[in-house]
Amino acid sequence: MTDNTNHHSAPVPVGDVVPGQVPVPITVWPVPAPRKGDTMSNAMGVRLVHNLTHPGELIIDLADGPQLARAVIAASRRSHLQSARQTGWGKEAARLIVTGWPVDGLTAQEFFTRSRDKLLPGGCVAVLLTHDVTAPVDVIIAAKQAGLSYLQHIVAADQPPRRRQETLLDIHTDVLILRNSTPATGGAR
Repeated sequence: MTDNTNHHSAPVPVGDVVPGQVPVPITVWPVPAPRKGDTMSNAMGVRLVHNLTHPGELIIDLADGPQLARAVIAASRRSHLQSARQTGWGKEAARLIVTGWPVDGLTAQEFFTRSRDKLLPGGCVAVLLTHDVTAPVDVIIAAKQAGLSYLQHIVAADQPPRRRQETLLDIHTDVLILRNSTPATGGAR
């Protein structure tokens, strides 16, 4: 007979928890900081492309710098590269949209509504922000109002955390992964 008297409950989540919603996972990516004027480093571009897309899928690149374009080409993905900013985002629905923040020419609500309409169901928007504890809140609220769900929060730090050392992470970028949860049959509406 099994002794069932030592049951342990799952730990209670702490931090920014919204009642009734599953807590968003926070992941640390040890990648270099972007150079001045760029949205991301090469390593960040590679991680985003490999973690959020499969070969042949379309990525809309709204980031500053060539890092994402290099990762797209190396990983056999397709992209509306830098020219997408001036000419539109194309007619085909995308699996991933990557942008720095804030975006030019659109309000946050307009940007996320347009993004939702350009994504395949289950597709994601990756928003890269310079690390600031309060900045992600307004972005998340605008994305949710446009119908996107908050899937994951990635903090990018120059050095990975080390065991048994009490060092603070040198976080340089927050990456918010927002997902199109609509059950449509295509990205465009």
